[in-house]
Amino acid sequence: MLSPHVRANFSPEGAYLDTATYGLPPRRAFAAFADAADEWRHGRCGFDGWDGAVGAARAAYARLVGAPAAEVALGAVVSPFVGLIAAAMPAGTRVLAPRDEYTSVLFPLLAQEHRGVRLELVELEQLADAIDGTTDWVAFSAVQSLDGRVAPLEQIAAAAAHHGARTLVDTTQACGWLPLDATRFDVTACGGYKWLLNPRGTAYMTIREELWEQVPTNAAGWYGAAQPTSALYGPPLRLAPDAGRYDISPAWLCWVGAVGALELIEAVGVEQIGAHDVALANRLRAELGLECSDSAIVSLPAPDGTLERLHAAGVRASGRGGRVRLAFHLYNDERDLERALAVLAATPLLRSAS
Repeated sequence: MLSPHVRANFSPEGAYLDTATYGLPPRRAFAAFADAADEWRHGRCGFDGWDGAVGAARAAYARLVGAPAAEVALGAVVSPFVGLIAAAMPAGTRVLAPRDEYTSVLFPLLAQEHRGVRLELVELEQLADAIDGTTDWVAFSAVQSLDGRVAPLEQIAAAAAHHGARTLVDTTQACGWLPLDATRFDVTACGGYKWLLNPRGTAYMTIREELWEQVPTNAAGWYGAAQPTSALYGPPLRLAPDAGRYDISPAWLCWVGAVGALELIEAVGVEQIGAHDVALANRLRAELGLECSDSAIVSLPAPDGTLERLHAAGVRASGRGGRVRLAFHLYNDERDLERALAVLAATPLLRSAS
């Protein structure tokens, strides 16, 4: 378990077990965000006072996922990044994806079907075996939002490399607790507001250098320039020579609030956080008579009203796909677990959630 000093960085009310919906900010990250908001309120600062946080967040995220900072682009949400990749796929491209994949991955791909992009859906467990010589791209989440299943990342990466297929991975439900090497994949995209504890309005994409000339900058704007603040008017097109060309104009206050959160995750260590999170999740599973798993997310098929009973007991969780979803992170401890168990142990499950 993590040191109690780690949990002291947070201010949850009750047992917050809903990081799969949104994460809680560390106190220093929230304080930085609040200070910037106060500067905005009173007009004490130009955006240049906040802009340094953008580069700091890019560098911290790059270190967390093992990618060069030059291959990291910054945005607001995941789906526009996926849309850039989907729009660059030529007609006839065959994309393989899990059947129950989150729509931020599926919708941008489905929106290109009219051009001849073909999407084939299989079960997550069959994804690696389904990759063959006709597969052009494999698109999937590292951890499924619906039920917390962890994708067989190494098997998929190896199968894709063997058959010459590209990989597009949504890491939103993984980054921050599951150790990831983004360089194993062609493109990754991550919403920062869940396990990375950023404000909503922060998102990250890693994209291999070899793809920069193949993926057009369809959302090109002033912040994608090589020197964003030095030449704000007139042609020619002068985009950054690296993945910064895909940056969108930042919501600065969100990035100010992101840096302290990323630094805390980096200081504690993703492997240590992951071990803590999964241990709590598996303790819950064991107490309910379920098999252990490798996920920090627990998805339980429970009767109607279970979520409401959890909320009434001061346990924040969420409902997805007719199931109750609980998610453990670095601000949770045994007290949160016991509080949830007090409700769940008295609730007859409809079937095994293993």
